[in-house]
Amino acid sequence: MADAAEEAKQIEKLYEFGERLNEAKDKSQSVRDYEGIIDATKTSLKAKQLAAQLIPRFFKFFPNLSSRALNAHFDLIEEEDLAVRVQAIRGLPLFCKDTKEYISKIVDILGQLLTAEEIVERDAVHKALMSVLRQDVKESLTALFKNIWNVEDPSQDDTIRDKVLCFIRDKVFPLKVELLRPQEEMEKHVTDLIKKSLGDVTGAEFRMFMDFLKSLSIFGEKAPPEHLTELIGIIEGQADLDAQFDVSDADHIDRLISCLFMALPFFVRGASGSKFLNYLNKHIIPVFDKLPEERKLDLLKALAEISPHTTPQDSRQILPSVVQLLKKYMPRRKIGEETNFTYVECLLFSFHHLAHKAPNATNNLCGYKIVTGQPSDRLGEDFLEYYKDFTERLSSVEDLTRATMKKLTQGMAGHNKAMAAAKSDEAKDIIKTQKQNTTTGLRTCNNILAMTKPLHSKTPVFIGDKSVNLSWKEAIKPSVPSSATATGLKRPATAANGSNNLVTKKGRGAGGMQNQLVNRALEGISYGGRGGGRGRGRGRGWAGRGRGRGYR
Repeated sequence: MADAAEEAKQIEKLYEFGERLNEAKDKSQSVRDYEGIIDATKTSLKAKQLAAQLIPRFFKFFPNLSSRALNAHFDLIEEEDLAVRVQAIRGLPLFCKDTKEYISKIVDILGQLLTAEEIVERDAVHKALMSVLRQDVKESLTALFKNIWNVEDPSQDDTIRDKVLCFIRDKVFPLKVELLRPQEEMEKHVTDLIKKSLGDVTGAEFRMFMDFLKSLSIFGEKAPPEHLTELIGIIEGQADLDAQFDVSDADHIDRLISCLFMALPFFVRGASGSKFLNYLNKHIIPVFDKLPEERKLDLLKALAEISPHTTPQDSRQILPSVVQLLKKYMPRRKIGEETNFTYVECLLFSFHHLAHKAPNATNNLCGYKIVTGQPSDRLGEDFLEYYKDFTERLSSVEDLTRATMKKLTQGMAGHNKAMAAAKSDEAKDIIKTQKQNTTTGLRTCNNILAMTKPLHSKTPVFIGDKSVNLSWKEAIKPSVPSSATATGLKRPATAANGSNNLVTKKGRGAGGMQNQLVNRALEGISYGGRGGGRGRGRGRGWAGRGRGRGYR
């Protein structure tokens, strides 16, 4: 009873302090009343809750007591009692409502409190942070991002950093239209904050930041070239294109290929891919055979997708490397080596689009006789043997492709029969996947034949338009139903999303080939930068740099 009476007396006294301060015209003269409120933080729980409301309410009137008031309030945030802590958290935004110099400090404290385990406490932190952000978004965001920058600080808690990242992703980014005002100024400021945060990020974190940057108006469809160049520069920096390449560094390979796919949309919009292409040409393609198997296809797909957007100068420089790889994967007759048709599709597509922009560069590579009127035509030299070798390889891969198409078409007929006989949904799903893989395989084969046909001429016309749609890209559906799947003569109307790697071997008999092609030879190795899992159970994100963080 004595404790209850004492608590009631403390609360009554606090109400008196508050009422006098409310009524005072010059509140700064009521120092003792405010000191009494501060002292109440050392009393009963209910008195502490009330003090947590009153301290920030009258804080601005007593600058000489600011340190004492803040320390007392921060002590309440560390109280064991949840109700006291929540009330103290709710009061934090009031400290900087009229005293902006405290924004950074309050945001820093709230950032640390994001690790709270109690839901009601965490919700209070979120609401308090959003309140401070709306008071001064520029200063608040700067303070919040410092939890991500300080990667070299040994006292920096990874848990706090990750919680801050999640808050920015889930609470701040979705409200960019409301918060980032004036728009252009604040979008540039946030871009700078993000750029400072990229010194130590995982693949998933980098993609999150890039997705947000792409959504900003300064990088939108009407963005000037220099803005696209800035984005490409960010991606190039993350890809470490200035670093010496080590083929045993799986982390760098993952980052490089992931960043290349991230950059592709900007190449389509006119940004330069020269730095990426030069790095591939100088460091990656020469050691292509030593790359991990699951990354080879990713690299070739990226090369194929960037090739329509290269400059003539870049095309001329990288063409020799592409031709060298193309010859490697287009075997001569009677060699009996494994034929990777998806590799061939990628390389033929790259070859056509690069050669379209630098046609006479193929004269001394493939023995063609293309006249542009430039000295680089080299028409006075005899490259006939190169032409015979290249066209022989073309004929060989065409024969293999037609044979594979025949088996795939037979396999499709078998799948249709199996689907009709399937009883369970699980069995139907398996067969559906097999049909999708077979369809993709047929598209790969059709593409190869479409691209090899014009290359038999001594003066070929290289494909530089969109007439060939890569097999892993969404197919353009015709206006009328197509029988292409049944005949194998035209590209199918539909295709599986994904990137199955079509591999067959020469010299096999037809027996059992249908099932082998669909169930094994068409097995996907990787998903070329468009989502999906990698063949070894890891995500597409690269491992954490320096701190060992890796998003799976």
